[in-house]
Amino acid sequence: GQRIAGLRRRGKYLLLDLDRGTLLIHLGMSGSLRVLPASSQPGLHDHIDLILADGPCLRLRDPRRFGAFLWLSGPAEAHPLLANLGPEPLGDDFDGDYLHQVSRRRRIAVKAFIMDAGVVVGVGNIYANEALFRAGIRPTRRSDRLTRADCARLVAAVRAVLTAALAVGGTTLRDFVREDGSPGYFVSDLQVYGRGSEACRVCGSTLKAVRLGQRATVYCPKCQR
Repeated sequence: GQRIAGLRRRGKYLLLDLDRGTLLIHLGMSGSLRVLPASSQPGLHDHIDLILADGPCLRLRDPRRFGAFLWLSGPAEAHPLLANLGPEPLGDDFDGDYLHQVSRRRRIAVKAFIMDAGVVVGVGNIYANEALFRAGIRPTRRSDRLTRADCARLVAAVRAVLTAALAVGGTTLRDFVREDGSPGYFVSDLQVYGRGSEACRVCGSTLKAVRLGQRATVYCPKCQR
């Protein structure tokens, strides 16, 4: 019975603001929201309908059930899922000085460091690989050994990769599609991710593939130091 007052995003969470309270939504690995006629029959992986007053419904589809759909009665920013998130990667708070300061307290591989949502939100595995390649930083380097210049280059690379990916709708490798059902075309611009043992497009060296934190990691041993 409440009015939808606005829609926001924080990290990978969607926030549907109502007259009183907020719906916090995470789409997981392969979830989606679609506006459909309320009379349409739900499929096997359709879990929640929000029935709208003018006829349609907002339907959550989550095949792998990794998503979330939570009702928050208090301030959304105070919820444990949001309270400790780092800055947005395209926001003013994410800069080289910030990243250098935070990196002094961490002794982990830089790839795991920038994928930590407590450091910066929204840098997933694909974009971490690509940003580190653009910045010329080897993903296995320890984060506390980054210089200020390294951090400035890495911030610029993260911003450039995400901006380029957004412009073409993201990266479709398997089941990700855009809001209109079309794929994201950044896959054709990937320089290292998914290209282990292939030749580097910059220097011609053979790309190396390793696993860091259970995630596929590819880098150029010559271009990245």
